[in-house]
Amino acid sequence: MLRGIDVDVPAETIVSLMGRNGVGKTTLMNNIVGLLKPSSGSIQIEGKELVGVATHHRIRAGLAYVPQGRMIFPKLTVEENLRVGLSARTDKLTQIPDEIYELFPILKEMGSRMGGDLSGGQQQQLAIGRALVTDPKVLILDEPTEGIQPNIIQQIGTVLRQLVETKRMTILIVEQYLDFVREFCQRFYIMNRGEIVAHDETNALSQNMIREYLSV
Repeated sequence: MLRGIDVDVPAETIVSLMGRNGVGKTTLMNNIVGLLKPSSGSIQIEGKELVGVATHHRIRAGLAYVPQGRMIFPKLTVEENLRVGLSARTDKLTQIPDEIYELFPILKEMGSRMGGDLSGGQQQQLAIGRALVTDPKVLILDEPTEGIQPNIIQQIGTVLRQLVETKRMTILIVEQYLDFVREFCQRFYIMNRGEIVAHDETNALSQNMIREYLSV
């Protein structure tokens, strides 16, 4: 259960949401994207209220979500997975934007491969690429570095930073990997037992906070 959650993700920043397993991080993400309905409160993008708005309309409003576990379509090719995102665009684009392949060249190389045949890191790149095809304003990622090899983790972080700098995107990321948070995120929130217990700029993330709320 979530209680008294107040999270502000400033435009053109990368904000991390941290906490031990089971504290409510994914539940909060599911509320934001419309997979769960909050009993009260407000969820807004650029002042537009999203509570009561269906998930597919939230996507059209500029929200994109990469869930934990990636959730790509294993029996579709890489290209077909990417094309799924085209249906959410408001400009009726029918071709996968070149910038997706520029950000993740491996997706171009493996366009005809089945999604289920990719490695975990490649599937994560595909999941992020599919979300970016929708041309979002706000990108939400749930533990994108989980089970991913270090070189791909670094590449994903570099891409996220590039999206903020060149596309003026806003990114909220559930992440446990502290080195990634410190390198790529400007602000952090920590959850515990369904509540926000700490938040600040990333350089203020202290060892006391880590010991109390993040260490296992």
